[in-house]
Amino acid sequence: MTMTRRTLLKLAGAAAGGLASGTGFARAQAAATARRYASHRPPPARRLFTSAAVERQLAQTTAKIGDPELAWLFGNCYPNTLDTTVHLDSLDGRPDTFIVTGDIDAMWLRDSSAQVWPYLPLARGDKALQRLYRGLIHRQARCIAIDPYANAFLPDPRSRAALSWALHDDTDMRPGVAERKWEIDSLCWPIRLAHGYWQASGDTAPFDDDWRAAMHSVLATFRTQQRKHDRGPYHFQRLSEVASENPPLGGYGNPTRPVGLIHSMFRPSDDACLYPLSVPSNFFAVTSLRQLATMSESIHHDSRFATDCRALADEVEQALHRHGRLTGNDDVWAYEVDGFGNQVFMDDANSPSLSSLAYLGACTADDPRYRRTRALAWSDRNPYFFDGKAAQGIGGPHQGLRMIWPMSITMRALTSDSDPEIAQCLDWLKTSHAGTGFMHEAFDQDDPAKYTRSWFAWANSLFGELIVRLAEQRPRLLQA
Repeated sequence: MTMTRRTLLKLAGAAAGGLASGTGFARAQAAATARRYASHRPPPARRLFTSAAVERQLAQTTAKIGDPELAWLFGNCYPNTLDTTVHLDSLDGRPDTFIVTGDIDAMWLRDSSAQVWPYLPLARGDKALQRLYRGLIHRQARCIAIDPYANAFLPDPRSRAALSWALHDDTDMRPGVAERKWEIDSLCWPIRLAHGYWQASGDTAPFDDDWRAAMHSVLATFRTQQRKHDRGPYHFQRLSEVASENPPLGGYGNPTRPVGLIHSMFRPSDDACLYPLSVPSNFFAVTSLRQLATMSESIHHDSRFATDCRALADEVEQALHRHGRLTGNDDVWAYEVDGFGNQVFMDDANSPSLSSLAYLGACTADDPRYRRTRALAWSDRNPYFFDGKAAQGIGGPHQGLRMIWPMSITMRALTSDSDPEIAQCLDWLKTSHAGTGFMHEAFDQDDPAKYTRSWFAWANSLFGELIVRLAEQRPRLLQA
C-alpha cells in the first residue's frame, strides 16, 4: 500500500511527540540533518590555531553551498590544518611555526607549504596568519640550512631521533632531520610559499639574511644535481623489501646522461624515481627559480643572484623541451627520462605531477601540450589511473594498485574549465570519504571504506582550496 505524503507527515509527527504539521516534519528533518552533519572540528579550546579571517571565509563560503554534505565536508576540511597541525613557538628570538603532516609527527617542506597555501589570500588582513607564515618561512629556511637534501624535519633542530623507519638509512643523516629523501620539489615548495606570501601580504620581514643564505643553498644544490661532472654527494639506501624505497646503484640512481636537467632520487610521493630526471619536478624548479629571481631583485636588490637563478631556469627549460617530450608523441610530456632516450609515461597523485603543471604555474591551463598530457594521464595509458565503481582517479606506487588518491580528483577539478567535469569530481569527492567527513590519502577504487590515513592535512587543505575557488568563480556548481 502506498502512503500519501499527508500520512507520512502524521506518522513523523507522532514519532516526534505529536507534531502533525508540515512545519513539524521539516523541523524533524532539519534536526536529523544537523545530527548527521555535526562538525568534526575540535572544540574551540582544543584548536591549535585560530584565524578570524579564516573563520569568516569558512562561514561565507559555506553559505554558498546548497548540498549539506558538501558543506559539511568543507567545514571539516578547510580549517583542518590550522585546527590540528600548527605549532607556534619562538626560535632564536623570532617567530617559529612547525607544521606536522597530520598523523606523522614531522614537518615535510612540501606538505607544510601546501597545507597553508589556501589561506594566503587572507594574510594581508590577519595579523595571526602573518605571524604563522613568518614563523613557517623562518623554520623552512632553518631546515634547508640544516640539510638541503632532506625532505622532512623534526621539531627540535638538535634531535637525532629520526622517524622510526629512517633510523638505519644509509645516508648522511644530520641532527634535526626526520627523513633524508632528496626530492627537487622539497626546495621548490618553500619558494612557492614565500613568493605567494610576499605577493599576498607585501610583508618582507621573513626574508632576512638566513632566508637569503638558504636560497643560495637551493641554487647551489640544484646546480650540483645537474651532475655535469660527477654524481654529486647525495646517496640513499634503506633496508626494505619495498623496491620504491631505494634508488638503485648504491643509492645514486639509474644512469643518466648530463643534459642540463636536475636529478631527483625520489618523487613527491617519497617513492624512488625510475629515471632520475623528473619532468614535472624540473618544470616546478623552473617556475620556482624565476619566482626567486623576482624576489631577489625586488626585496634585496641582488641582481647578480637573480641573474644566476634565471640562467639556471632557462637552461633547465631548454633541456626539458629537448629531452622531456614523449618519444613517438612529442605533443605530450614524459614523466621521467634519463637523457639517453629512455622514458616512462605515467602520472602520480602527488604534486608536482604532469596533471598539476598548470596549478603550479609551470604553464597555462589552456596550453595545448599540457592539455594533451593531462588527458593522457587520465586514461589507461597511465598505469596508475584507476577507474572503479566508486570513482576515477590517479594513485601511484606508494599505496599500490587500485588505490585512488582524492588529491588527484581535486587537482583534476582545479585544472578544469568544464562545469560537468568539475561537478563529477565533486560527486566523487563527496561520496568517497567513507563517512569520516575528511579527505584521505587513498581509497580503493571500488570500496571507499578501504582507505589509508584518516588524518592527512594536505588533502584536506587542497579540497578546501577547491571549494573556496568554486564559490568565487563558479558558485552555480555549489548551489545544487
